[in-house]
Amino acid sequence: MGDATKRNNGGKVSGKAIDKALDKAEQGLAKLDAVHGSDSTASAGERLGQAAKSSALLSSVWSEAPAERLRFGAGWRLDDAIGGTTPGFHGDKADGERFIAISADQIARYQRLLYACGLKGSRRRVLIVLQGMDASGKGSLVRHVFRQGDPMGIHYHGFAAPTAEERAHDFLWRVERELPKPGWIAVFDRSHYEDVVMPRVWGTLPEEEWRPRYERIADFEQALADDGCAIIKIFLAVSREEQRRHFLGRLNDPTKHWKFAMSDLDARDRWDDYMAAWREVFERTSTDAAPWYVVPADNRWYSRAVVSELLRTTIAGMGLDWPGFDADVDVDEVRRRLG
Repeated sequence: MGDATKRNNGGKVSGKAIDKALDKAEQGLAKLDAVHGSDSTASAGERLGQAAKSSALLSSVWSEAPAERLRFGAGWRLDDAIGGTTPGFHGDKADGERFIAISADQIARYQRLLYACGLKGSRRRVLIVLQGMDASGKGSLVRHVFRQGDPMGIHYHGFAAPTAEERAHDFLWRVERELPKPGWIAVFDRSHYEDVVMPRVWGTLPEEEWRPRYERIADFEQALADDGCAIIKIFLAVSREEQRRHFLGRLNDPTKHWKFAMSDLDARDRWDDYMAAWREVFERTSTDAAPWYVVPADNRWYSRAVVSELLRTTIAGMGLDWPGFDADVDVDEVRRRLG
């Protein structure tokens, strides 16, 4: 399991404590299965209560919540987040993967609740923005976090260089077309932030054109939040050495040759420029409505666990209730007609 004991903020978290917390989380999940069983008489409120307890048990695995530990703030340094550290989580890879499996089950349940509420008029929805250098693990993260999710209710979109049609419109035009509908979760692999970072690094637009976009983006995201959209912005902070390892792996694996382009090396050569650009992005656009979380990504199991925790607790914290029957549903009549 790695080190038997690791230290965080003056306290100690043992490997056995991680196992015990995960055991309790699984027990909570079993109770959740019970109250959702076909023969259960539990009310909607009781079912939501058990879901909340189960989620809280899982969150207890963290010595410090990712929403607090990894949020960009004053005095923060990008270099501190890059590498193989796992802030707030003191288990090993096996513990992390066990956490992800349990959390994925709970996310799937909360996703169904979110979707049901959206069908019945709720404006609540979620936008996840994933950014990071090449080979930071954005695509694989989505597969792991949503391994038990329902495709009906999840929208994934990857943003590449703008097309001619997209360049003919305002830079937010293509983003607005991909936003989540009520009840849905949308995942952006890259996003509107490319329209600030790329012009800055490569000089493709004059500064007087791209710099005002910071304020435009902040206003855009505030309006989304005001309309019921929770925004989770993730920067996967991979190290140069870890990126190098993944690039070489792609060269050696014929099933991954398609992932590699010479432009990946061009971006790597401008690493410091990219880091400076992203630092300013965080400073200008990390807000209460749409904070940035900078996640160490050399250990991919850790970054997946972080995003899973952030997503699950975000939906759990919305205070959603299971919608009831439509006004025209007569339960006694339904039972009579079904015999």
